[in-house]
Amino acid sequence: MPPINLKDLGWTEARDVEFSAVRPLGMKPARVVTEDRGIYQVVGEEGQLSAIIPGRFSHQAAHASDLPKVGDWVAIIKLPREEKALIRRILKRHSRLARKVPGREVEEQVLVANVDLVLIVHGLDRGVNGRLLERQLVMVREGGAGAVLILNKIDLCVGLDAACLEAKAVADGVRMIPVSAASGQGIEELRSLIRDGLTVVFLGTSGVGKSSLVNALLGEETQATIEVRESDSKGRHTTTSRELFLLPGGGLVIDTPGMRELQLWSSGEVVTHSFEDIEALAQGCYFRDCTHTKEPRCAVRVAVEQGTCSPARYGNYLKIRQEVAHLRVETTRRGMIERKRQTRVIQSAFNKLKRSPEWHQT
Repeated sequence: MPPINLKDLGWTEARDVEFSAVRPLGMKPARVVTEDRGIYQVVGEEGQLSAIIPGRFSHQAAHASDLPKVGDWVAIIKLPREEKALIRRILKRHSRLARKVPGREVEEQVLVANVDLVLIVHGLDRGVNGRLLERQLVMVREGGAGAVLILNKIDLCVGLDAACLEAKAVADGVRMIPVSAASGQGIEELRSLIRDGLTVVFLGTSGVGKSSLVNALLGEETQATIEVRESDSKGRHTTTSRELFLLPGGGLVIDTPGMRELQLWSSGEVVTHSFEDIEALAQGCYFRDCTHTKEPRCAVRVAVEQGTCSPARYGNYLKIRQEVAHLRVETTRRGMIERKRQTRVIQSAFNKLKRSPEWHQT
C-alpha cells in the first residue's frame, strides 16, 4: 500500500500536538489496521507495514487493554531496509468499544479504538432484539462514541413499520436507517453518514449482514459472506477478525466478528442515560434509595403493573444494574489486591536495599 495522507486516516491537529513530544525521537504516526496474535498491520506516511511491540512494552502493560487495538494511533520506528516497524507508544484514545472479557475473569476487553460512530446492525429477518439493543447502547455510550441503528434486510421483513416502532421504543432519540444490503435500498443514506476522516464500526451479532454492508460501502466483495440458515435464521462468523478499511469516497470503516456474548464493562453512569424513561419514573418513588424491586410505593413497579412500562425492559434494567454493580465491586476489590501486592514488592525491595553494604556506607 502506498503512503497515505494522515488526515484521510482520521489524523487531527490535536493528535499532531500530542505527537510533537515524540517526533524528535524519530518516531512516526501510524494507525493499526489489523491485529493477529501480537502481529499488527499499521498504515501511515510509510505506507502499510507489519509491526510488533517490543518485549518491554508488553511486560509493562498492566492489562491486555493497554496493548494496541484496531483503530489505535501508534508511534512507530521503521526498521532499516525492512517493511517492518516497532510500535513504541499508543496515543491517547478518544473513544473505544469495549466489553468485559467472556467468562468469570473481571477484565476489560477493548475491541476497537478511536471510532466516531458505531453502526448497530439488527437483521429484520429475525426481528429487533430489544434487550440486546439496550445492552449495545450502554456499551456504545460508555465508550464515548455516537450511535446509529441500522435495520438491515428490510426486503425480508413483514411489517416494517411495526419493527421500526419497536426499535424506537428502545432507542428513542437514536437515528435509525432501514436498509437492504441485498437490494441496495438505504445504502446511500448510510454512506452519507461517513465523511473524510470519520471512523465508523459495525456492531451486531453474526448473520445480521455487517460484512454485506461493508462490501456495499466498499463497492466490492472484500469481506466474505455466508447465507444464514433458513431453519433458524442464524448465521456463522464470516468475519473472524477486526479490520479497518479506507472507503473509496472518504472515511474509514471497521468490520467486526459477530459477538455471541456481550457482558458490559461500564461505570454505571451511562445506564441512567440508556434507561431515561425508567429513571424518570423513579423520581416518583417514595424512597430516595429505592431499588425498584421490593420497596412499597415504588413508582417504577406501579408503572410495570399498570402496563405503562414494559416488563421485559424493566427486567433488563434491573439485570444490567446488578451486573454493573457486581463489576464495580469486583474491580474495586481487585484494585485493592493489586495495590497491596505492589506495596509488598516495594517494601521487599526497600528491605533488601537496607541490608546491602551500600546502604550502610551512606
